Amino acid sequence: NQTSASEFILLGLTGDPHLQSLLFFVFSVIYFITLFGNMVIVIVISTDPHLLSPMYFFLSHLALTDICYATTIVPYMLVNFLVKQKTIDFSACIIQMSLILLSAVTEIFMLSVMAYDRYVAICKPLHYQEVMSRRVCIHLVGSAWTMGALYSIINTLPVLNVQFCKYTEIKHFSCELPPLLTAACGRTLLNKLFLLSSAVIFGSSSFLLTLISYICVISTVLKIQSSKERHKAFSTCSSHLIIVVLLYTTALLEYTKPSSVSAFIPDQLFSIQYSILTPMLNPIIYSLKNKDVKRALGRMLGKIQV
Repeated sequence: NQTSASEFILLGLTGDPHLQSLLFFVFSVIYFITLFGNMVIVIVISTDPHLLSPMYFFLSHLALTDICYATTIVPYMLVNFLVKQKTIDFSACIIQMSLILLSAVTEIFMLSVMAYDRYVAICKPLHYQEVMSRRVCIHLVGSAWTMGALYSIINTLPVLNVQFCKYTEIKHFSCELPPLLTAACGRTLLNKLFLLSSAVIFGSSSFLLTLISYICVISTVLKIQSSKERHKAFSTCSSHLIIVVLLYTTALLEYTKPSSVSAFIPDQLFSIQYSILTPMLNPIIYSLKNKDVKRALGRMLGKIQV
């Protein structure tokens, strides 16, 4: 039984066949909305000449990150709703885990980059074009992906040395790192230390960058005399702020909730929120809250009809 595992069993959300059919339909719809919404955001921003500002450049890359995040998890999840043998190869599981780590951390740093963009736009408007040049924007996006890749490598390499039993069940619908370590047969203390320390360092860094940016933004906006101008300034941040609050609130609940809560609210529900629902909600919130995006969508639909 101590032989190294060549594959794992993903227990998923439920073993009830009827409920699995319903969940297959629900998550298929969610995945379609996620892909369609984010692809529309990318296409509209890349083709509309009115959306050339850094804010929309970052939004298009956030949409690409969401596509990667959802595609890493949902397709395999959907397949497992339809099959009896819910297995995943060891190598496929490790690849999925590394891509989840990459996408998650890239997403939070992309949100930090977008918060910094709003800080420069509102607090230093006269220097905005100079500070947020095309080259700087590319470097910022590259930095977000680099941080995601670094986080993934730091946590993936130690897992390759973990001992798993020949028959290993993972109490989750994907190969996320925490449930994967819980299912291990060998010692995982070092891996858990890597995970905790890296999550604290990367997570707090991103959160502080976002928090400081918004503290400066809010303090600047509150000094504006005109209520109309204050509302206009806040409206440029509202979509981004909603996404940030959703993501960090869910993450905070996941990592700070007492063990008694897990008995009533499974960890899978928190994972669904930040890894599946958030990528779906991003384009919806941005398209509904952003007038420029709505106008660009209208222009694109008008061209299609013509």
